[in-house]
Amino acid sequence: MPAVADADVGTVADVGTAVDAVTASDASDASDAATSAASPTSARPTAAPGTYTNPVTAGVTDTFPDPAVIRGKDGAWYAYGTQNPVFNSQGEAGERILPILRSMDLVTWEYAGEVIQPDDVPTTWRANSRAWAPDIRYVDGEYLLTYGLSTGGLAVATAPTPTGPWEHRDELLVPSAPIDGCPTGNIDQALFTDDDGTLYLYWGSYDVVCVSELTPGAGELTGPVTQVAQGRRMEGAYVVRHDDLYYLMYSDAGCCEGAFSGYTVKVGRSASPRGPFVDDDGTDLMAESSKGGYVLTSNGNGFAGPGHHSVVTDLAGQDWMAYHAIPTADPDFPPVDTRNGVLNLSKRPLMIDRLDWIDGWPVVNAGAGPSSSPQAAPVTDGAVRTTFADGSLAGWRADGDVVVREETDAGPYAALENSTLTSRDRAAGALRAQADLRVTDDDGAAGLTLGAGGGAGAGRVTAWIDRAAGELRLESGRGPKAQRAAAPLPQDFPYADWNVVTLDRDARSGTYTAAVSADNLKEPLGRVTLTTRGTAGRVPVGVTARGGADADNVSLVPAARPVTQRVPDPEPGELVPESSDEFDGDVVPGTGADRTGADGTGWTWVRGPASGVRLADGALAWPTQNAELYQGTNTASVLTRDAPAGDYLVETKLSLDGVGVNRQAGLVLYADDDQFVKLVHSQLGLLRKPGSAAQMLEFTKEAARTTSNPPVAAYSAPMFGAAPGETTWLRLAVHRDAANDEDEVRMASSTDGETWRWGGVWTLPDDQPLRIGLVSMNTAGATATFDYVRTYTQP
Repeated sequence: MPAVADADVGTVADVGTAVDAVTASDASDASDAATSAASPTSARPTAAPGTYTNPVTAGVTDTFPDPAVIRGKDGAWYAYGTQNPVFNSQGEAGERILPILRSMDLVTWEYAGEVIQPDDVPTTWRANSRAWAPDIRYVDGEYLLTYGLSTGGLAVATAPTPTGPWEHRDELLVPSAPIDGCPTGNIDQALFTDDDGTLYLYWGSYDVVCVSELTPGAGELTGPVTQVAQGRRMEGAYVVRHDDLYYLMYSDAGCCEGAFSGYTVKVGRSASPRGPFVDDDGTDLMAESSKGGYVLTSNGNGFAGPGHHSVVTDLAGQDWMAYHAIPTADPDFPPVDTRNGVLNLSKRPLMIDRLDWIDGWPVVNAGAGPSSSPQAAPVTDGAVRTTFADGSLAGWRADGDVVVREETDAGPYAALENSTLTSRDRAAGALRAQADLRVTDDDGAAGLTLGAGGGAGAGRVTAWIDRAAGELRLESGRGPKAQRAAAPLPQDFPYADWNVVTLDRDARSGTYTAAVSADNLKEPLGRVTLTTRGTAGRVPVGVTARGGADADNVSLVPAARPVTQRVPDPEPGELVPESSDEFDGDVVPGTGADRTGADGTGWTWVRGPASGVRLADGALAWPTQNAELYQGTNTASVLTRDAPAGDYLVETKLSLDGVGVNRQAGLVLYADDDQFVKLVHSQLGLLRKPGSAAQMLEFTKEAARTTSNPPVAAYSAPMFGAAPGETTWLRLAVHRDAANDEDEVRMASSTDGETWRWGGVWTLPDDQPLRIGLVSMNTAGATATFDYVRTYTQP
């Protein structure tokens, strides 16, 4: 089936076998610094304990595009979204500017204000500017938010808490006009800090992504600007580091066309933050072609255009993708009055799904795509989880001087002086401990511990942030038999600011892994491993200090169990001869006496036969036409034949010669001129790259937009597939969804006929039969050669 099933609920972490006690601590209150009046009240559907259902903002906001998520130092998670009409359904006119949500568990959200008020926009804005696609980081002890302006340019705001008050820079970080070396739209930015402390900015939209180093605190660009990716409608870059490689994830295709949006998340990886980044076929992201590396695609389950994401990690170490998607049953707002006039906007609520790492590549729900049924929720509680919100040390044993203090951002926290604080609750098996730590003495150290006791050999393992030594260090035991491993920290490491320290225990191998970062957004500043012995038993978590140090948000939970296998992709069943053709006959298809298939080929023409079409060397050769198959301009020839009943898969082997622009050829599933799905090798130019001719794999549909009155034919904002080759194999897998009266069509391509890259799904109403077809069109000057058309049953 092309519409793959939802991910299994029980694949994230076994929270019931490794934990002997769960102590729920009260969540700290959010800082009362939001810049907004209270939101309208709303009721959210409740999910079963330990599960959630997308969209996670249902009943909270109508929409929440381009989400950026971070865990605040108060222990709550915060999400920031694009300026949008978040309370339109409750009668509120206009938009909220950079709305903020708050959650204690990543799936139950509440409205927390906005970054900007409409009567107090920054002086860097134009009269018609709107704020798009925020990115949030914790830098130099404060929250640093960047966002793009719809009129172009990247802006910066900082705040001492996740909800403000926000201070806005009086100059744009990147101007509205393109800068030297980066011919792109100056929006869709994200920060990334490397393990040497270098802060990078990635940005760009339609059709280039660039990177530049930033001065400390994101003051300004410095050094060379490097183009790292390009492609039709490429934007929304977001970089993470995983297993010593850098992964540039991005969205391409159409973001905002309601149910006709083809947005898709893809990825390339590199050994350097400046690239070159390559996809899973080895295609450089700077190649003049479409790209593979699918991370998240539509799957036909009621959500279109999933994309523009951020990545967050739960307390068990499982990564999650926060993104938006468009509900196809209710995709569009009524016209909205905005700073840029009255606009037609799509509803793009907040979604969250598991991000797996399989064979070195990230993929959502093991390739199943967006979920719409109940899923196992992120792990945000466990044997130990405390924010010290009640101001006490209940549930902890203090060895030395430990007191609870309070500040505006973190709220209550534990202050230690040459002391250790150990939890009374314990857990066994594979574990992850986590805490926010900071070193308050110039020569001090702060540590996160697993285990009790400190004698030589087995016992306590400590991950130290050691200011005097300038390192992240793992220690097991004491004295001459102690085991140690260390990694240097950047010279300007912010010891006096809050940093997130994680400590993982692999109970089977006895390996401990420690990492430290400012905000746990997969940009570690240090990472170290140590293998010891005697590590499977029940242990407490603790925090410790040499000299002065502070600790907060301490947790101990079973470690996430990685998902290691993808969900199966469609496979061909039995060949259906009556719907197939090897093109090895003597009669050009559809050119018999009545051109209705009576010639025995089974093919018929719409507006044909096409000029110059012929059989040659066991293949169908078809020069591209100066013709279109697009809304009201339907002049192209379409060669069609009957499709089989039931689910099926159709495949062709295609070569498209010549290099030019606006040429395409490939497969079509055709009902009529206003209802079809098309998968083609196309040649298209790149925006802002004069003379370019990108080789693209383009997956589009045309059908009635049912939300218009009356319904009119609409053409999709396309999806793009992996890079085509000199010869490209194309597949369309069709599933008839009787429950929703739809045909679901999933695309795939290959450049060797063996390794297939499966992409997204388009749906069409199942109100008239689809016919298998071929096209070769747009602009004359190339020739498409079809080696065969083969149709198979689908189990």
